[in-house]
Amino acid sequence: MNLENFFLMRHELVLTIITLMVLIADLSIHEDKKYKIIALATTLFAINLIIGFFPSLTGNLFGNMYKTSDLQLTMKNILNLGVIVILLQSVTWLKTDENKLKISEFYLLVFSTLIGMQFMISAGSFLMLYLGLELATIPMAALAAYDRFRHNSAEAGIKLILSAAMSSAVLILGISFIYGTTGSTYFDTVAMHYSNTPLQTLAFILFFSGMAFKISLVPFHLWTADVYEGSPVNVTSYLSVISKGASAFILVIVLFTVFNSIAMIWKPLMYIISVLTMTVGNLFAIRQQNLKRFLAFSSIAQAGFILLGIIGASEIGMTSVVYFIFVYIFSNLGAFGVVSVIYYKTQKECIDDYDGLYHTNPKLSLVMMLALFSLAGIPPVAGYFGKFFLFTAAASAGYYWLVFIAVLNATISLYYYLLVVKAMFINKNDQPIAYFKTDVPAKIALIICVIGLFVIGFYSTIYQYIQSISFGL
Repeated sequence: MNLENFFLMRHELVLTIITLMVLIADLSIHEDKKYKIIALATTLFAINLIIGFFPSLTGNLFGNMYKTSDLQLTMKNILNLGVIVILLQSVTWLKTDENKLKISEFYLLVFSTLIGMQFMISAGSFLMLYLGLELATIPMAALAAYDRFRHNSAEAGIKLILSAAMSSAVLILGISFIYGTTGSTYFDTVAMHYSNTPLQTLAFILFFSGMAFKISLVPFHLWTADVYEGSPVNVTSYLSVISKGASAFILVIVLFTVFNSIAMIWKPLMYIISVLTMTVGNLFAIRQQNLKRFLAFSSIAQAGFILLGIIGASEIGMTSVVYFIFVYIFSNLGAFGVVSVIYYKTQKECIDDYDGLYHTNPKLSLVMMLALFSLAGIPPVAGYFGKFFLFTAAASAGYYWLVFIAVLNATISLYYYLLVVKAMFINKNDQPIAYFKTDVPAKIALIICVIGLFVIGFYSTIYQYIQSISFGL
């Protein structure tokens, strides 16, 4: 192995260097000028995002423990796009007096979790997958508890770390059974020796249960709403979009490459969990008044839709999942971006607080409406195309009843998304949220989300490109 081979880890290496630069800057800059770290970290990460789109080598390292392909590079670039939007949305929050002395901690934790997710996506063995998963999870609990003087935030961090510890224990138990029955943790070797023996079936169920926690699939979703509500808004959006997206990516990779031989076992399991996740997420979202809890149950329902593409177990299934997560990032970050801007200006985060918002802040209302329409799957925004391809993947595999149930759930979701739109555009309010100017970084982030909602849907080359690399694992 020569030095050139290490450039296969380009995403992880560049991000590690950026993390170290932020740490050095924090040690060098005086306390009164800590705000300069915001511009430094955001600029460096923007450079990292651009570098990610340069042509790169594909291959493997460390005896196939780490591997990369065009599809995995694309997954990493999608996550990087989401993170740059979150960093822009976080500028105003980080400049507040309570955060000005711990700005660097936010970036160090975010970049650390992202490095873990990228190693997880490029894993060629269950050991590398687990190491990446833990690197992504432990700093995430610190992010959830970032507002340590707010008891809700501290509670969110404790709940997340305890739940994550339990799920990790279940997952590593499944991996140990996989190793015990196949004699290897490498994906390629395990795939050749995997069958539907009782112990191997149990191993798969344990592994899947651990991953289902990360994606908030029912019945592994009980932590989600409380952690989302207690965490800072920008951390909630990171949990909802980046963490969930990375976990969904690796689940798709493992199911299609390692456990494809036992698809007859996990397809019925996916069927049941998909129905439960969509239905429970939608029904509980209807009851919510707090927008963070509202979007938490919305994200649970969206995870149920993702399983429609996975259950297809085909090229169109893989493509539809990656495409949908790409769309979902811009949809959810658009909604969370508006919630973030309003909360840090007014401390309001309930649906009733948004009554009459259009009359005082029409642009924010329009962005929120477009984001919710995309989440609901209403044309012409990109969410419609994302759900359409997921339904197509499930239908092409003969799961017509599942598609019918998904359509019913999409109709239910339309109802509660429109409740927020109704509050902003129709409901009367004698004292609506007063007009205010959105800070420039947050405004840029929202503009990126709006552009993404239209470009991804109408620019068919994006879907075609993902389709062309879907089986390059």
